[in-house]
Parts: sequence; C-alpha cells; structure tokens
Amino acid sequence: MSKLNNKVAIITGGGKGIGYGVASAFASEGANLVITGRTLSTLEDSKEKLEKEYNIKVLPIVADGADEEAVKNVIKETVKTFGKLDILVNNAQVSKSGVLLVDHSKEDFDLAINSGLYATFNYMKYAFPYLKETKGKVINFASGAGISGRPGQASYAAAKEGIRGLSRVAATEWGEYGINVNVVCPLAMTPGLEKWKKEYPEMYAQNVKSIPLGRFGDVKEDIGRVCVFLASDDSNYITGETISVQGGSGLRP
Repeated sequence: MSKLNNKVAIITGGGKGIGYGVASAFASEGANLVITGRTLSTLEDSKEKLEKEYNIKVLPIVADGADEEAVKNVIKETVKTFGKLDILVNNAQVSKSGVLLVDHSKEDFDLAINSGLYATFNYMKYAFPYLKETKGKVINFASGAGISGRPGQASYAAAKEGIRGLSRVAATEWGEYGINVNVVCPLAMTPGLEKWKKEYPEMYAQNVKSIPLGRFGDVKEDIGRVCVFLASDDSNYITGETISVQGGSGLRP
C-alpha cells in the first residue's frame, strides 16, 4: 500500500528543483498534486513528466504566494478538482542571496519576506479549513542559513526563521484539530547548485568537505523521502519540529 495513496498535496514551487523532487516522491507514493510557480511552461512540463511516470493527476497553477487572491484561487481550484486537501508543502522562495546585510535595500528585504514568509502564511491561513477536515499535514521549508547565520543571507535567513516561528505557533494552535506542522531544512543538488559547481569547482569542492556525509542531497530520494514521511501517517505524533536534511552539516545542540 502506497503511503500517500489518493492523498491530495499542494506543493509551491513544485515545477523545479527541490519542489519537483518532493512532487516526484509524493507521486511515487500515489498522491495527486497541485504544483504552483511563476512560469506556466515549467509547470506544464513537470505535469506531463509526473503524470506519465507515476500515473497520478497533476494540476498546475501559476500563482504568487504573496498575493492573497492568487492563493485563495489555488485552494479553490484544488478543492474543485480533487474534492479535498490533505497536504500543504510551502517550498517556494525568492531572495537576494550573497548580498551583505548593510547592502540590502528595503526592496531586497521585501522580496524575501513576501515570497517566503507571507506566502507561507497565506497558504496556511486559507488551507486551514480543508486541512482541518482531513486532519492534514503541513510541511514548511526553512534553511540552515537562518539557523547558523550564514553571511550574505540576511533577508533569506530572516524569512526562513520567520517561517519556523510561524510553524511552531501553528503546531500549537492546530494540534487540537489533528493537523501536524513541521519544518524541513534541506541541502540538495539543484540546477542552480549544478551551475555554481561548474563555475566555481574549487569552492564547490571545499563546500562539500564541510558536509559529514560528503555530498549534497538528492531532491527526490533524500529531501522528498523525508517529506513523504512527514506527510504520511508514520509522523502522526510529530509536530512543531525542525528537521535538518543536510548530510550532517546542520549539526546543532
């Protein structure tokens, strides 16, 4: 029996990178998907691949998570198409990585907060009535950048730590409804990281040395499988937690 058979999941940023890895892992376990993003062609390409490989149904929707009306529409179309919502994955995030704190503009800061923290808040708020019906699962993405205070990540780290705080409050408030809310901090090989590896091979090699397991994670097999666990009945007694999936580089007390 597949762990997510006939479950319905919304995955923001599900058309590429980590989001697509999570989508693939969910699809392999029988979940039907709603994937959102900014580029329709990317979403449609991902829909085609996922449906062909896993024989599930995918609904692609272009949406900006910072736009309340757009988020309401995603929720409405999800329920209209599938009749319910079981799982919400807030993965999408944009930021000006590499910009030092003192060089950040308000626009840079707003970009990270709007695309990450506000988007996560909006999706959680408007998904709540439907997650309450299914005793659903919420998986929010944060980052080791916020936990460890990595340089050049001021706005990104602020948004991600805001998401962690929001998730803990939701876990407390929503526990009585049987909704689990957890956070994943991933470290994975994405198209952006592949490009950086080619452009800066020595820096990449040095970076890999700091990871105890000696590699970056796979978006489906490493990050996606952990999300499958958090979305399944196997994690019913886990909520409000931050899980680092970073090959040991997220070690902390």
